[in-house]
Amino acid sequence: MPELPEVQTTVNGIKKYAKGFVIRDAWTDYNSSFHAGKDNIKNPKYFKKFKKAVVGKKITGAERIGKNVLINLSSDKTILVHMKMTGHLLYGKYERVGKNWMAKDKGPLRDDSFNRFVHLIFSLSNGKHLALSDMRKFARVSLEGTKNIEKSEHLKEHGPDALDPKLTFEKFLALISNKPSWPIKKILMDPSVISGIGNIYSDEMLWRSGIHPLQKIARVPPQKARTLFAAMKYVLRKGIDFGGDSMSDYRNILGRPGRFQLRHEAYQRTGEKCRKPGCGGTIARIKIGERSAHFCLKHQKLV
Repeated sequence: MPELPEVQTTVNGIKKYAKGFVIRDAWTDYNSSFHAGKDNIKNPKYFKKFKKAVVGKKITGAERIGKNVLINLSSDKTILVHMKMTGHLLYGKYERVGKNWMAKDKGPLRDDSFNRFVHLIFSLSNGKHLALSDMRKFARVSLEGTKNIEKSEHLKEHGPDALDPKLTFEKFLALISNKPSWPIKKILMDPSVISGIGNIYSDEMLWRSGIHPLQKIARVPPQKARTLFAAMKYVLRKGIDFGGDSMSDYRNILGRPGRFQLRHEAYQRTGEKCRKPGCGGTIARIKIGERSAHFCLKHQKLV
C-alpha cells in the first residue's frame, strides 16, 4: 500500500503537471453492488453525481492527509483519493481502446504492466488525462467539501500526520503511550494514532532506532523513543527524496518507479546480513497480526 512518501510524491506530481487545468470529462468502470448506497465512485449512482460536480471545475492544487490524496477544485470541493493496495495516479495522454483506456505514447505509462489497470479517467482541458491505475480495484474515490475536510467521514478518525511540523516529540510520546500494551510496530501503523506510516517505513524506522517490532511502548526508554521519533522523520523524508518505494505496484504520476526500495535496511531483506556498522546480525521476519515485520536479530532485541 502506498504510504506517506508515495502519496506525497503523487501530490507533488499533481501540483506540477495537472494544476490549473479544467476537468472536461470523467469516466470509470468501477461498479460494485457491494458499494451500493455508499459515498464513493464504485457506486454508479454516486459516480453520476460525482461526475456532474467535477466536470467544468479547475484543479487548483493538491494536498495530502496521511495516505490520502486531496485534489482541490475551483468549486470549493475536493476529490479525495485513497490509493489502497495497488492504486496510483498517472498523468499523460490516453485513448479509448475498446472498453479500456491506454496511454497513447510509448513509455512507462504504456509499457509498464503496473500502469495498465486504468479504472478512472479525468479528461483535462490541455488534452491530457489524470488516470487511476488500480490492479486490485481497492482504491476509494469520493468528493468532499474542501473546508474542514479533515472532519469528513473518511478523515475524522485520523491522528496527526507523521511529518506535521506541529508534531513534537512530547506529543508523539503521549500518542504512542496511549497504547502501552501494544507492540510498537502496530502502534506506528495505526492511522488513528499517527497517520501516514505503513509496513515498509515502520520496519525501516524501527531498524534505525534499534527497537524490536514487538516491543511494548511501556518498556521503551524515553531516549530510545526520542531516537524513534527522529528516525520516523528521517526515514519518511528520505522516502520522499527518493520518489517513494516501488518494491510492489507503486509508480509516480509519470508512471515511473521510485527508488527507496534500493535503500531498504530491513524490509524484505530476510536472511541477509544487517548493514548497521559493527552489528553483524541477520535480518529476520515475523508476523504481527496479518502483517510482516523485518528486523535485526542482534541490535533490535526484545526487552
